[in-house]
Amino acid sequence: MLRVKAGDLTKMGLLFERYHRELFGFLYHMSGRPDAGEDMVQTVFYRMLKYRHTFTGDGAFRTWMYHLARNVLVDSVQQNKRSAHHHDVAEYADRIGGGTAADESLQKEQELAMLGHALNKLSAEHREVLVLSRYQELKYEEIARILDITEGAVKVRVHRAMNALKTIYLKIEHER
Repeated sequence: MLRVKAGDLTKMGLLFERYHRELFGFLYHMSGRPDAGEDMVQTVFYRMLKYRHTFTGDGAFRTWMYHLARNVLVDSVQQNKRSAHHHDVAEYADRIGGGTAADESLQKEQELAMLGHALNKLSAEHREVLVLSRYQELKYEEIARILDITEGAVKVRVHRAMNALKTIYLKIEHER
């Protein structure tokens, strides 16, 4: 990014190749809409070019990138005046692993659907820390820099988010 800041805009393509999937994952999970996720990725990279002078190189590039992404997300929500989230966790079924029996597969699909439904019911703050820590696999230290809070506060938020997710999941499970 320092080279882009210095005027070598050809390096922007390399940054896109390295980070667009990760960025899409975050924006998709937060918005719940793949088309919006793709649009927001483009907007983030546009803002990287536009605001390249603000990148100091003191912190990690990913932290700066996620700050931009969060701002784009907020702008998108404000523009759409809605924050409905339809999360599809089926694409992450391979993370859970699975048996080969059809009934095991069906059970896992049902559990993933309930998990996705429970995740949808979380507050945006709780969903954000879970997406960053569990789906994006960022370290608490990095999440703290992104959210501009302490690492301890991140741990507390993740713990509270996991408890809220568990409560919602169990309630959904009980209703079935």
